[in-house]
Amino acid sequence: MPSTMEITNVTEFEAIAKEKLPKMIYEYYASGAEDQWSLKENRNAFSRILFRPRILIDVSEIDLTTTVLGFKISMPIMVAPTAMQKMAHPEGEYATARASAAAGTIMTLSSWATSSVEEVASTGPGIRFFQLYVYKDRNIVIQLVRRAERAGFKAIALTVDTPLLGRREADIKNRFTLPSHLTLKNFEGLNLGKLDKTSDSGLAAYVAGQVDRSLNWKDVKWLQTITSLPILVKGVLTAEDTRIAIQSGAAGIIVSNHGARQLDYVPATIMALEEVVKAAQGKVPVFLDGGVRRGTDVFKALALGASGVFIGRPVVFSLAADGEAGIRKALQMLRDEFELTMALSGCRSLKEITRDHVMTEWDRPRVAPRL
Repeated sequence: MPSTMEITNVTEFEAIAKEKLPKMIYEYYASGAEDQWSLKENRNAFSRILFRPRILIDVSEIDLTTTVLGFKISMPIMVAPTAMQKMAHPEGEYATARASAAAGTIMTLSSWATSSVEEVASTGPGIRFFQLYVYKDRNIVIQLVRRAERAGFKAIALTVDTPLLGRREADIKNRFTLPSHLTLKNFEGLNLGKLDKTSDSGLAAYVAGQVDRSLNWKDVKWLQTITSLPILVKGVLTAEDTRIAIQSGAAGIIVSNHGARQLDYVPATIMALEEVVKAAQGKVPVFLDGGVRRGTDVFKALALGASGVFIGRPVVFSLAADGEAGIRKALQMLRDEFELTMALSGCRSLKEITRDHVMTEWDRPRVAPRL
């Protein structure tokens, strides 16, 4: 097992996290739904996309900056919402917030964080989005969104793929529950901050009891009546839903399969991306999460039309391995790899990354011109 000093890529944090964390906690973060086919496919699919690098281009200066919903960030690599980060490290979401701000990028805070929106805001400046689960009690939703607004959060990432929790068998075997010294801080005052110990997954029981499975497109419209924040619809995998999301007023789309933790046998997000991008027709930005572990993955997503990517598990595992410093290192490694990929592909800015820089299984064979 490498020490954090010897780590050379973000994937290596996972082995350290596995060593450090209790089995129940590591398996909660690591596992996917059912057979975990989509979990493996999220990674494997990237390896089937190859580069078409352009050479002899002056790449002495490379600009990675971009804007997301009008906010300037240092790179198109952002932090996805992941729940209950204090299970990974005592500083939890505080460390994630500080590391994200230091890297000059956006952090998305989970509804199910072990630190509240106010606590995360207190860590200092930084661009932050709030991931929202819609509860059956809409007053809770209104309160939560208002608190996020007041705490300076800049957008809502509405998770739409979780009317029920996916079947995560490790959590069932381990009878997963939140360790007793922690609470879901955003719900503490509402007496919804604790998970019950059940005969299977405590989180699955919590979702079944609290999260609104009647959530539908009308509610996306409703959300816009209670907040002026832009809404990103997180969990879109098809052209059909992309078109409806845009009609419903979404400010952006996150192509996501929830880290392959919900419905198994959905495609890898990188495989669904191009369909969504084409359907969006440039009307709203499209982002991707799921399986991003290398700078090359980031480049592939952008070449296929994403405006940026979000990373989930690498943040949790680097947090477990070395706290804030671990996340800083993970973000820096991804940034460095992405910059190198750009240089070696002949791209000096994000707008120079084109569809012609990659080839996929579904591309028409390129016929060489006759000389």
